Amino acid sequence: MNAHTEQTQAVEYFAKELSWLSFNERVLQEAKDKNNPIIERMRFLGIFSNNLDEFFRVRVADVKRRILLNKLPDANFEEDEVLLSQIQKKVLQLGKKFNQIHQQILNDLTIHNIHVDRPEKLTEFHLNWLKYYFHDNVLQHISPILLDENKDYSDYINDTMTYLFVEMSDEKSHFAMLEVPTDRVPRFIILPPEKTRRRKTIVMLDDVISYFLNDVFSNFFNFETIQGHAIKLTRDAEYNLDDELEEGLLDKMSKGLKQRIYAEPVRLVYDEAMPEGMLKVMKKRLNVTHHDALIPAGRYRNFRDFIAFPNVGRQYLENKPLPALQSTAFNKHTSVFDAITEQDILLYYPYHTFNHLLEFVRQAAFDPVVTQIKVNIYRVASKSRLISSLINAAKNGKKVTVMVELKARFDEQNNIEWAKVLSSAGIKVIFGIPALKVHSKLCIIHRKEKNKIVKYAHIGTGNFHEKTAKIYTDFSLFTKHSGICEECDSVFKFIESSYKPFNFEYLMLSPINARDMLLDLIDKEIQHVENGNPGKITVKINNLVDKQLVDKLYYAGRRGVKIRIIVRGMCSLIPGLAKFSDNIRVISIVDRFLEHPRVMVFGNNGDDKVYISSADWMTRNLDHRVEVGVPILDAKLKQLIIDILELQFKDRTKARLIDSEQKNTYVRRGNRKKIRSQIAIYDHLKKWEHNYNNE
Repeated sequence: MNAHTEQTQAVEYFAKELSWLSFNERVLQEAKDKNNPIIERMRFLGIFSNNLDEFFRVRVADVKRRILLNKLPDANFEEDEVLLSQIQKKVLQLGKKFNQIHQQILNDLTIHNIHVDRPEKLTEFHLNWLKYYFHDNVLQHISPILLDENKDYSDYINDTMTYLFVEMSDEKSHFAMLEVPTDRVPRFIILPPEKTRRRKTIVMLDDVISYFLNDVFSNFFNFETIQGHAIKLTRDAEYNLDDELEEGLLDKMSKGLKQRIYAEPVRLVYDEAMPEGMLKVMKKRLNVTHHDALIPAGRYRNFRDFIAFPNVGRQYLENKPLPALQSTAFNKHTSVFDAITEQDILLYYPYHTFNHLLEFVRQAAFDPVVTQIKVNIYRVASKSRLISSLINAAKNGKKVTVMVELKARFDEQNNIEWAKVLSSAGIKVIFGIPALKVHSKLCIIHRKEKNKIVKYAHIGTGNFHEKTAKIYTDFSLFTKHSGICEECDSVFKFIESSYKPFNFEYLMLSPINARDMLLDLIDKEIQHVENGNPGKITVKINNLVDKQLVDKLYYAGRRGVKIRIIVRGMCSLIPGLAKFSDNIRVISIVDRFLEHPRVMVFGNNGDDKVYISSADWMTRNLDHRVEVGVPILDAKLKQLIIDILELQFKDRTKARLIDSEQKNTYVRRGNRKKIRSQIAIYDHLKKWEHNYNNE
């Protein structure tokens, strides 16, 4: 293999925000794809919308903040203005596609006798039923906000909800806002059958309220006409915490969350059918600036609710369930500790059941020889079995330490409440390092075996969350390896005493050694090429935007290292540029499960080095968070991970090419077998567990 000579070509990157929008466009492709069951297509619209909400709360808010701080010496005001304009243009393009796809899905639903109708189209039978339903179930939850002429009402809006902006017209217009109470009343109202049970009719709560607006206001106002149009405001998700030492961290976080409620708006989406005069009043009442994204859209807002769009038809209209697989390695033993003593165990969710991990902690909670449990929590389920086991462990006299990350974005309030619950149960709760988020996925258990403490560790790529473990793909490693377990224990000591020196030989720990280890591993592949041997790097990641690592990959590719990347979300690296990045191939897979693990495979001259990690290749994850990566030492488990990655690179159904134009074209099948990697991986793991059982 001949290494490319160095080029003078300027380094190029995708803007991470535009790259993220390209990812969300891949989600929209799934909604359009008629090979997907029709109900799943509607749910993908909900996923797209939910993603976009978070994008504006975090990414666009950050760009807007930079623009507002343009007077600072190092500000790139013009660049950020251009970027914001590009974002708004792309969002509008995607919005048009979204509306077209939504209408097509509605049309396709009718083929299956499922009708999403507005009240105006209903029969008298259904209208009468709906009127009673509205007065008995909906009206009690409606509390209009009457709008004065010279007041800013943006602080009144909860950005997780949809509102109707209402105009009552007579000689003079009166305006009001009312929240669509989807947190108390179902968004999708399923009407009773009328003439035939085959026809299923659904009406939207938004439309029901709009239809009965007269019943809401007529007893209090005189008007000739009344109309309401949906709006949704999105706020900046950042917030400030003061540094007063006397105020506890829980109190600071609570204050910060209240600040978020009243944070600056970054997007106002409204029904494009809203009349111009009404739109003008709305902008004034909500204090919309020229930097806010004012986006005309379809009739419905808060499409994230469509993630739970009901299937009122046949089972084949949604994905066929894939029953979670049992781990043969665990099931061979009644004790999880005996199973892990026999060998390292690797699980891959949601293909494997999450119950094995829960059982790991449940057994530790009452095992007489377990002395201590340590775990770090980033996100957990609202009814967490893991939390229950930890509380039981404390009741059984175990020493339990839980590191709770209070700054887990959008889960802060849940984690504040969990911290209080755990503390009241007598559990030692720590909040980590003030300047660093703790994003690692560790659980360490100490057992007294033959008069000495033996440690067992779980290291994962995903959260201890029963619900997301059913839809996110993630790896979990269970090991008794003394070196790895000691270092995992040291991570907790580092979190509590970050000023002390720690050395890590096995773990890839941010912010201590992860960046240097990654750069060194890439350098070694370059050295293999320079010595006349193959150099290979395979990376599976959520986001690849750290410029130092991107530059190193560019360089490695030019030196002749073959680089393959699977990226779910943002990717600043531009693959396929002639004589610059043509040794780098990048694909992205969007399918029924959300691709979430971080995996790295370095060729190592024929003796592959395989790591799983909690860290994306982002500056924040490498330098400003506590993240843990671990080498896979067992040869069978290494090969299993490599096999899974190879199946993804063979995907000819859901894989898209990431190219210099961000076209999101599907990987061409050619004359190759049609492979859908997520289904192929399930089949492979099922066979792997069966063969393991028969060895």
